[in-house]
Amino acid sequence: MTAPAPAPGEAAFRDALGRFASGITVVTSIDAAGRPAGFACQSFASLSLDPPLVLFCVARTSTSWPKMAGTGRFAVNVLAAGQRDVCRAFAVSGGDKFAGLSWTRSPHGTAHLDGALATVDCTIADVHEAGDHLIVVGSVRELDARDGGGPLLYYRGDYFTSDHAVADA
Repeated sequence: MTAPAPAPGEAAFRDALGRFASGITVVTSIDAAGRPAGFACQSFASLSLDPPLVLFCVARTSTSWPKMAGTGRFAVNVLAAGQRDVCRAFAVSGGDKFAGLSWTRSPHGTAHLDGALATVDCTIADVHEAGDHLIVVGSVRELDARDGGGPLLYYRGDYFTSDHAVADA
């Protein structure tokens, strides 16, 4: 018998999977104290049409997710090409990520970021443990899609639009 190959290292894993372009979302909610909370998320996908379900993955080390999990609800904000600064604000840990940003409270108790291409309001249907992340399944309550503009994409550590790379300032 041949011994199984060792698992790839973290750098090789990031390099190979970084070649998969992904859209960028910000997952948000309003915590129990009435404050908005959220984090940037590339690991988002539709899961089921019947019933309508979505999923996202969040690191177990997230400081924002525990504030949101107890509410039982979240919104996924699909970022537009011009929202690179919004992504950066939500990609950091701690601080007031909503400072200086325009957003509205949805009727479902989540935060909708102004200018997003779409928002998906959900209730938490299930949470699964998977390595150093959690897989969160959401039952879709309401959708809002807006026309105009393309998505903000992430590929190999840089931002792109559907037409070209976005220069990093």
